[in-house]
Amino acid sequence: MHKRVNRISTLLLVTLLSASPLANASSFKVIASFSVLGDLVKRIAGEDLSVSMVVPAGADVHNWELTPPNVLAIEEADIMFYNGFGLEPWLRHVIAMSDDSLTLTSVAENADFAPLPITTGQYKGATDPHMWMDPQGAAAYIEVIAQTLAEHYPDKADAFYARAEEAYLALKTLDQTIDERLDGVPNTNRTLLTSEGGFSYFARAYNLEYSSIWGLNHETQGNALAMAKMSHHLAEKRAPALFYESTVSFFHADSLARETGISLAGPLYVDSLSPQDGPAFNYPAMLRYNAELIHEALGGARPE
Repeated sequence: MHKRVNRISTLLLVTLLSASPLANASSFKVIASFSVLGDLVKRIAGEDLSVSMVVPAGADVHNWELTPPNVLAIEEADIMFYNGFGLEPWLRHVIAMSDDSLTLTSVAENADFAPLPITTGQYKGATDPHMWMDPQGAAAYIEVIAQTLAEHYPDKADAFYARAEEAYLALKTLDQTIDERLDGVPNTNRTLLTSEGGFSYFARAYNLEYSSIWGLNHETQGNALAMAKMSHHLAEKRAPALFYESTVSFFHADSLARETGISLAGPLYVDSLSPQDGPAFNYPAMLRYNAELIHEALGGARPE
């Protein structure tokens, strides 16, 4: 497991492991581009700031179209946090309509975290934007969020950094828990295959071999060449399962699973949290749920 040490020493997730804090009636307004990022921002903002999201839980951040309520929320916000590296193609409309009163901050592009390239599809070679899928990537996001909020609201800086310190300590525990759980997957089964290429960072963190049908959801999904390549890969690797994600149709993965006779598993959560009554209601719940599903589908050891 790769390590990172920075100025804030240890920062992300004790607060992430608890229920989401309620937004108060603060006059300071912050907006995040999608639900996973919004959850991280809320943990550092606490009750000092009002935090909202452009893309709600359950929706695909890649293919979102701005709504009138989105436009109003962005116009009223002081800061907008977005992922960057092409995750949000609709961001160009935000940039076009915003003025100097809105601080736009890309957490991924400013994060102190080793990037990986997209390995397949239309955007092959570009930076993979899904850094949050490694808990250490999420920690790097938290540092950017805490520093940005502290610079913008200096009278609340101590509170932001204190929450970040607690959060990162809890992230280390979460990371270790997932690592131990996935360590139970046999070496012969450690192949993770998904629809979108959103698990590269997760696979690197937990020593899984990884491939996907396409690279990003906003490219053409399931084209003939991509399907043929994955079919060949499945026949060659004979992986225990093929996974699909919550924000895409399972049609393509199901078709390949039927063709090759392997199991279909899912949904995994990547680009969105689930609703509050779902299994991925916040960031740590999302990673724990994904790890458990992957462990089971890849034939991990069951507790005695």
